[in-house]
Amino acid sequence: MSVEDYLLQKLKTGTLHMTLIDPASQDPSEAGKIAKDACALGTDAIMIGGSTGVTQDNLDKTALEIKHNSNVPSIYFPSGASAMSANCDAIYFMSMVNSRSLDWVIREQVAGAPAVKKLGLEPLSMAYIIVEPGMKVGEVGQADVIPRDNPKLAASYALAGELLGMRSVYLEAGSGAPAHVPSDMISYVKKSISVPLIVGGGIRDATAAREVRDAGADVIVTGTIVEENGYLSRLESIINAIKE
Repeated sequence: MSVEDYLLQKLKTGTLHMTLIDPASQDPSEAGKIAKDACALGTDAIMIGGSTGVTQDNLDKTALEIKHNSNVPSIYFPSGASAMSANCDAIYFMSMVNSRSLDWVIREQVAGAPAVKKLGLEPLSMAYIIVEPGMKVGEVGQADVIPRDNPKLAASYALAGELLGMRSVYLEAGSGAPAHVPSDMISYVKKSISVPLIVGGGIRDATAAREVRDAGADVIVTGTIVEENGYLSRLESIINAIKE
């Protein structure tokens, strides 16, 4: 079964959770432990990536440890075409559709496409939309961030991505954001598209996870919390809130 088919089948049962692990934030063995813990708690997939500091070496080693310690798909969440790993099961082949730079809209994808094909990575096409405050990813990606009070603009970007053939939409507030994407924006975007809606950034506890789920997110991504001491109980409460 392809990763996309796996995700679509899982979505029939309810909202999914994905754990994001940044190869630059811990050594590979610790990344493997985090993946093992997350799988035991019920995460549905492991995303691997970060805005800065991802190298071919730390990506390969981290992805390999995750593969050895998890029983769910691993999906590379790239920060550019400079590093790719066959140790991942799939790649979000995504366009940051509200970037001011063509590099993040299409040029990095052009540079990376041959490697994706050569390595046999399953491409999961995605419209990646950065919402205020955007944090580091918005800065690096030169995003014209979507204002938090403009759900119609977010929905227009999302619908444009779908009509261009992208099979998912990701609303991103940025790792470490003080608040998640507004609930009214999530709901408005969800009603405007027919492809799965992924939401990440600023989801740091069960209450936030529940709000994002109830607003209409199909997939909820958390990452920053697994970089902190004592993450296990917080991650468990978030996954339980999403799955209840």
